[in-house]
Amino acid sequence: MLQRRNKKADRPSLFWLLTETGRAVTELGLNYTYQWWNAPERSGDGHPVLVLPGFLASAYSTVMLRNFLKRIGYQAYDWEIGRNYGKVEYLDRLLQQVDALHAEHGRRISLVGWSLGGVYAREIAKRRPQIIRQVITMGSPFQGVKEANNASWMHELIKLARQTGKEAEEAFMNEIPKPAPVPTTAIYSKEDGVVPWRLCMEKVEDAWHQNIQVRSSHLGFGLNPSVYNIIADRLQYEPETWLHFEPASAFQDWVFYPSL
Repeated sequence: MLQRRNKKADRPSLFWLLTETGRAVTELGLNYTYQWWNAPERSGDGHPVLVLPGFLASAYSTVMLRNFLKRIGYQAYDWEIGRNYGKVEYLDRLLQQVDALHAEHGRRISLVGWSLGGVYAREIAKRRPQIIRQVITMGSPFQGVKEANNASWMHELIKLARQTGKEAEEAFMNEIPKPAPVPTTAIYSKEDGVVPWRLCMEKVEDAWHQNIQVRSSHLGFGLNPSVYNIIADRLQYEPETWLHFEPASAFQDWVFYPSL
């Protein structure tokens, strides 16, 4: 069934913004408990997974997530660019990196992007669909480039388009919200204090595109146990076998994934 999302997105509330750091610290603590007691067994098939950090974040922000991916059986890679300043030229460097990973492993690559990293992930998949296995975004506002939010990095992302003239800018801006032609899971949270949650969702859910709500801060997406659970489940699928995520129980559904 196709589901369309067209409601207007409002700026995140001041309450969620001011409590971002405290909630992220709590999610970090819960993550340690999750990985100690409930983490999935090593079941990955060893394919490469490229993890892209959010705006102003670096490889350090994704260390825990990448270590988790390695522990459950995947080849996890940092984006190798350093701190994410939201530059358009990063896209060319990332395309070179996925080409190199594909040449090295001979396998399709999964992309996991946090916030702005997810925007890059979707653009990479549009340009290299033949070598991308799937995309997972976490709090990535790809639907609202010009709409109200508490982050300013989108202005940097469209810098090149602005330099090339109005028509090119509009074409670039119109391209970002379009879905990637690969299986895509868009993870969002209504408690996100940085970007409007409605902008982090695919407009149409279909056989290859799913939106999943979690209970998370924006700063905590890369630490949140329920997000890790989704990622571990998603990575086992290839495009030919990809299915929508379903919680393991009605309790999980109600507590951790209210949209499902």
